[in-house]
Amino acid sequence: MKFIHFADAHLDSPFRGLSFLASKEFNQIYQAADQSLIRIVDLALAEKVDLVLIAGDTFDSAKSSPRSQLFFAEQIKRLTDAQIQVVMIFGNHDHMRREDLLVNQSPYFKLLGADEVVEKASFKTKDNFNYDIVGFSYLNNHITEDKIPDFPEKGQNYTFGLMHAQEKETDSRKNVYAPFTVAEVQALNYDYFALGHIHARRNLSEKPWIVYSGNIQGRHINEMGAKGCYLGVIDESTKKTSIEFKATGPILWQGVQVELDAPISKADLQNRIIASLNNAEQKTYFSLTIAGSQFMTEEEQELIQDTDFWQNISQNLSFDSQLVDVRLKISSNLELNENDQQAFEQAKSEIFKNDEFDQIVSDWKKKDPLSAQLAEDPAFIDAVKQLTEVKLMGKLKGITDETETN
Repeated sequence: MKFIHFADAHLDSPFRGLSFLASKEFNQIYQAADQSLIRIVDLALAEKVDLVLIAGDTFDSAKSSPRSQLFFAEQIKRLTDAQIQVVMIFGNHDHMRREDLLVNQSPYFKLLGADEVVEKASFKTKDNFNYDIVGFSYLNNHITEDKIPDFPEKGQNYTFGLMHAQEKETDSRKNVYAPFTVAEVQALNYDYFALGHIHARRNLSEKPWIVYSGNIQGRHINEMGAKGCYLGVIDESTKKTSIEFKATGPILWQGVQVELDAPISKADLQNRIIASLNNAEQKTYFSLTIAGSQFMTEEEQELIQDTDFWQNISQNLSFDSQLVDVRLKISSNLELNENDQQAFEQAKSEIFKNDEFDQIVSDWKKKDPLSAQLAEDPAFIDAVKQLTEVKLMGKLKGITDETETN
C-alpha cells in the first residue's frame, strides 16, 4: 500500500511585506501553494497511491474564496476519479462545516470527525488490504482539551491517526490547539500518526511513526527550506512503513549571511552580495543578513535596506530568484575597551526593558492594527533589537575611530 501525507496548504494565504515586487512576480508567489498542491496530486497519480491524508488547514480561512474552493475541488476530483481514497480533516484555520466544502460527494472522499468528534473510518485497498483512519476536524478556531483520550484502541487493521494539533507546553495559556504529549500518542501504538499544524517537517517518533509533514509551500522567510509532502510505502505482509519526503513547493525561502570585518565600498558590497546569492538550484527568495554591519556607513546601511537596491540585486540572480529581506547585525570583530563594552551592554538593557519598549510603541500600536500585531511578534522585536545594536555599535565605532585618529 502507498499513501501521501500532507498538511497546511493554506490556500489563499496572503503574502505580506512583498508588495514592492512586480505584479507578475507577486502573482507567482500567490499561486505557489496551488502549484505545490497540483504537484502533490500529480505525484499521487504517478505513484498510483491508495490513499491521500490531508491533516488540516487546507485553506487559510474558514471563509475561503470561491476560487480556492473550486480549485481544491478540482484537485480532489482528479484523485477520486482515479479511485484514490482521500481522507481530510479541518484545522484551526479552515474550521468549517462539511456542507461549506464544495467537494462533491464520493465514496473516495471522506471528511473525518465533523463537529470535533473523534471518528474511526475503515477502508480497503484494491488488493484487499484493510486499514482504519481515526481523527477529528475543527469546528472552532481553538480546541483546548486533549483529544487523545477519545481515540479508540488499535484493532487488527493497520491504523492511521489524523490530527491537527500541537504538543503540550508548560504555559497552559498556549495549549489551544488540541494539545497532546508524544508519550500518549505512542501509547496508542497506531502504525502511522499524520499530524498537521507545525509548518516544519518533524518526526516525533519512528516506532511508531508520529510525523508532521510541514506546510506544502513556505509563505515567508521564517519558513525556510524545501516544502512538500511525505510518500509512504507499507509492506502489507509485515505492516512495516517507510516514508520519503517529496519536495513540491515551487519557491524556496533561504537565509544567507555576508560577514564584514572591515569597511567596504558600495560596489564591492554589491558584488559580494550577488556572489553569495548565486548558488540557488531553483527559484529562491533570499533573506540576507549583513553581519559586521557596524563597519558600514549610515549611507550604506540606508542603501542596503532600499527595495530598489534589492530589485537591482535580483536582476543578477539565476532562476529569477529574488532578494526580499535584508537584516543588519553586529559581529564580535569590533573590539571595545572594557568601559565602552559596559556602556554598550547598559544601553541595550535600558532600551529593551519590556516597559520601556511598550511605552515607545504604545502610540504606534493604537494607530494601526498591523503595527500592534508586529509589536507582539518576537521575530519582529528581535529584528528591531539587532538594528538598534547596529546603530549603537556604529556610534561607538565612530567614537573609537575619532579617538584613535586624535
